[in-house]
This record gives sequence, C-alpha cells and structure tokens, in this order.
Amino acid sequence: MALSRRVRSISPSSTLALTALAKQMQAEGIDVISFAGGEPDFETPKHVREAAIQAIREGFTKYTAVAGTEQLRDAVVAKLKRDNGLEYTRDEVITCAGSKQALYNLGMVLFDKRDEIIIPVPYWVTYPEQVRLAAATPVFVPTAEEEGFRLKRRDVERVLSPRTKALILNSPCNPTGAVIEVEELKAIAELAVEKDFYLVSDEAYETLTYDGVKHVSIASLGEEVKARTFVVGAVSKTYAMTGWRLGYAAGPKEIIKAMIDLQSHSTSAPTSISQKAAVAALLGSQEAVEVMRVEFERRRDHLLEHLQRLPGVTCVPPQGAFYAFPNVSAFYGKKIARGRKINSSTDLVAYLIREARVTAVPGGDFGSDKHLRLSYCLSMEQIREGLERMGRALEQLR
Repeated sequence: MALSRRVRSISPSSTLALTALAKQMQAEGIDVISFAGGEPDFETPKHVREAAIQAIREGFTKYTAVAGTEQLRDAVVAKLKRDNGLEYTRDEVITCAGSKQALYNLGMVLFDKRDEIIIPVPYWVTYPEQVRLAAATPVFVPTAEEEGFRLKRRDVERVLSPRTKALILNSPCNPTGAVIEVEELKAIAELAVEKDFYLVSDEAYETLTYDGVKHVSIASLGEEVKARTFVVGAVSKTYAMTGWRLGYAAGPKEIIKAMIDLQSHSTSAPTSISQKAAVAALLGSQEAVEVMRVEFERRRDHLLEHLQRLPGVTCVPPQGAFYAFPNVSAFYGKKIARGRKINSSTDLVAYLIREARVTAVPGGDFGSDKHLRLSYCLSMEQIREGLERMGRALEQLR
C-alpha cells in the first residue's frame, strides 16, 4: 500500500515514543526513571475538575460551535487581557484540541508551497513537521549555547529572504527553557514589521518562568506587531491539563475564520466537557499555577545541582518551561561494551535506557545532536536517583 508523499515526508514524535516506552517498561515491572515526559505530574486543580463533573451532570455533552462556546472564547479573551495586556474580540479567537492542533490549523491556512518558515534551533520537534505538512519549507536558524539559546534579531536577519512568510517563536522554549530577552523581542518585532512577515508565538509555557524572569507576549509590543502575530496557548502545561486537549489561538480574524472553516472539516469543536473545565481554569483561582511554578523552580535548581556533579556534562540554566538541555557531546566517541562507540544523542539515550534504566530524549530530534532533553516533571527523589544512575553509566564509558 502506497502512503501519500505528505505523510512520507514526516517523522514520528520521538518524545511521545520514548514516553510510551518508559511507561511500557514500568508496566512490565522494570524500574525506569523517565526524564522524557512533557507533562506536569500535578493533579488538575480541584475547581477545574469539579467544573467538568458539573458539566456532565448537567448534560453538557453535545457538540458545540466549531470554534468553541462563546463562554470559552470570551474566557480566552479575558485571559489574554489580564495576563498579556492584549485586546481581542471573540471572533479573533479559536479553541482547538490542544495548542498542537491550533498550530497545525494555522500552518494549513497560512503557509503554502514556496513559503519559507523560520524556525529557531533548538526547536520543538513538531514545528518542522507541521511546516512540511503545509507544503512550506522550514528554514532553521541556530541560536548560540553560549548566549543561553536566546534568539536575537541578527539571527533572524541572516536567514531572511523574499520568500519568508513567518517566524515561529517559542518563549519559554521547549527544549532549552530559554526566554527571549525583551529588548531582542522588540527588535524582532520591528524586523517583522519592516520586512512584512508573520509571527507565530507559541506561549504554552508562559507561566513557568524562573529567577524573576517575566514572560512578555510579542503581540503586546504594538498594534503593527499584533496585526501580524498569532498568539497560541493552551491550558495543558499551565493547569496540568494535558489530557483534556484544549488549546487556542488569537489573531487577525480573517485568518482565524479560515482556521475555523478548516477545523469544521477535521475535528470540529474541542470536547464540550473540556471546554467547561477550561473556562474554570482560565477565569477561576490561579493559586495552583503559582504553586506549580515554585515547585518546578525548586526541581530545576535540584536538577542543575546534580547535573553539575557529572564530569563532562554542561548545561545552560533554563529560565522557563520544565526542561533542561545538557550538552553531553564530551561522551561521543567513547566506547561501550564490545567496542561499540557512542556517536550521537540517539546512541547515548539507547545506552542510558539499557544500562541505567533512565530515559531522556535525544537532542538530535530538536535539531541539536550535542544535547539531551531532560524533563523535571518528576519528584526530587526521582531526579536525584535518575541523575545518579546516569552518572554511574557515563563513568563506564571509555
């Protein structure tokens, strides 16, 4: 059976595959510590769960409008004003089955053949694949590890061309935890206006920032910038609601209308019950959000402390999200049993799973083969034990 050229051009998500592998091994009774997962290990806040239960009791279990209920879209509008200083109307908002679908919908209605889409490296694994699915061309722009992986205007200028259609921003970033400095964000915004390209701002991790760093939405930097920016967000990371599958996008209403039309022929509306829960999350108490942020900062510090004890490993301290991106290239070329060598991040991850019962995600999948992505969505004890196992396994390489 011949698959379409469209599907043959994409790769499966290794993050999901490695998370599934870890869960399978754990189900088989194998003691595995997984740094691969990308979801908070906290309970969804109680008032959010109660809102979903109430929705079921009241029979709110039918189809809704494709873009989501008016109540939910208004809640997104209120959230964007409260947290980001952004003014939108209901018809400038769409809700989707997670921010991943919002990004996919946006790419399908905005990108076209011969368009070039700039993607900073390291990147979330899904960005290039979605660009390719839209028949556009991903253009990669490396960020410097010595500069904290923070994107700068000069980086973008190096790869601009007459075919540049958009720049994808992810700040805080998955996988590095980098947060773009405000002055550089302003400079990038000015460049987008000058050169007339769109900005796709994935703000899924906006509430998870550390060391006093604050998230700033690039769309808030002026009306000209906002007019060419699409703000994409979700309740997944902020409220520990990954399985509820609820995200959103806000932007110019003619593009949002096109996204709604596309969604009407794919998934239709997000789950009705999840929509009620998301309203409670966005408009209700935000206390749990800060509790999670504080705990993730503690875990980040704990992880960095133990990473520093591993000879040959260096790591830029993440300013946001819940990932660290250590450089492990000092171990490339070293030998494992039977004379085999570690030549890549994929080789090293396979070795760690086998020898240390620890999973991580190869940095090569994020465009940087010198690194591994380690999630700290696990307990302090697991972080310590996992890194001790990793250290023992690395010491065996010669």
